[in-house]
Amino acid sequence: MSEKRDLSFRQLVDLSFGFLGVQIAYALQSANISRIFATLGADPHQLSFFWILPPLMGMIVQPLIGKYSDRTWCKMGRRKPYLIVGAVIAVLVMLLLPNAGSLNFSAKVFLGLNMAMWFGLFSLIFLDTSINIAMQPFKMMVGDMVNEKQKTKAYSIQSFLCNAGSLLGFLFPIFFTWIGIANTAPAGVVPPSVVWSFYIGAAVLILCVVYTFVRVKEMPPKEYAEFHDIDLTKEQEKPKMGFVQLLVKAPKTFWTVGLVQFFCWAAFLYMWTYSTGAIAGNCWGVDPTDTASEAYQAAGNWVGVVFAIQAVGALIWAAVLPKFKSIKLSYVVSLLIGAIGFASIMFVHDKYLMAVSYFLIGTAWAAMLALPFTLLTNALKGSPYMGSYLGLFNCTICLPQIVAAATGGLVIGLMGGSQPLMLLLAGIYLVLGAVSVILIKVK
Repeated sequence: MSEKRDLSFRQLVDLSFGFLGVQIAYALQSANISRIFATLGADPHQLSFFWILPPLMGMIVQPLIGKYSDRTWCKMGRRKPYLIVGAVIAVLVMLLLPNAGSLNFSAKVFLGLNMAMWFGLFSLIFLDTSINIAMQPFKMMVGDMVNEKQKTKAYSIQSFLCNAGSLLGFLFPIFFTWIGIANTAPAGVVPPSVVWSFYIGAAVLILCVVYTFVRVKEMPPKEYAEFHDIDLTKEQEKPKMGFVQLLVKAPKTFWTVGLVQFFCWAAFLYMWTYSTGAIAGNCWGVDPTDTASEAYQAAGNWVGVVFAIQAVGALIWAAVLPKFKSIKLSYVVSLLIGAIGFASIMFVHDKYLMAVSYFLIGTAWAAMLALPFTLLTNALKGSPYMGSYLGLFNCTICLPQIVAAATGGLVIGLMGGSQPLMLLLAGIYLVLGAVSVILIKVK
């Protein structure tokens, strides 16, 4: 095919619209998991350990989704069957997770955790697994169906929809509190404002995913081969490569962008884990262990607000990114601005000024959502293993979160238990990520 056809703006939006709903679920998880487990009785030094589960499930699930969806050609499509299955499971779990403290078994303890926390842990495992199943196909469909010229625009649209979903998910708890739903509950019970946020988020998730499922028609094998200049006969004759072989043959871009990813995602794991405690202490002057207090729960709602401000910053910056002539320059600038935002949290004690810090963090988030996938899919040049590589590339998102979560208890101990200091450290990580961008080679 001499010239790859362009998609209309509407088609590019339809391709990623379901990501809006998936990201609402992810935002609710990101902003409320520490709050939920602290409410269920977790110690601040334990909080990072609960965050090991989401990226661990991502490392397991997303490469498998990539591998098997590469080989799936059916009437429903190539990636779409996984999309709808993941969304349905996520909806079911979202109805269960926030009720972990309402099932009357918090007093029972097993291996140092009460049974409510065990229920929450297993719910979190299934929630993050299903979110990963539903999320990955959107990235793959852009790689499958969009030409190189439009990929930056396509991933920027996906970034925009992602951050719009985050904005809604982050604001749900404070919105429901504003309309009169209780934001406090007995000790060990998740407030109704959070519970209803998960319920409404589940409804929006399934509606958005069904929209993309109905609107998007994936390419059949022959059209896909022509679009990507692949000789289908020769590809079918080649022996199938496993994950180890794919990693050995991975383009250098896979590894250099992965190094940048390591620093970036470790930083954001700290943000999700320690923002509630940092804001509660800095802006409300409350002990982060006093989770039943009205002040702590108010700080928990404000975390949703500043995370929403971060999403607004990312929405605005996503529109700016395509205007940079150099993708590497846009990457570096974005991460450095985000680093300033993280570092400033340490010194801010006014809740409204805190919004400025998170707005700056949004620039790094926008770049992390769009630029790595643009760089990688362009380097892969229509590889028949596109899905497998994107699944493996997700390990560069998950592994740093696992490392940061596993060592979080030790690091916060070295920081004297200070959660604001953990966010200052996150800023340092982003600076290291910006320096690592130099190693990326763009043809």
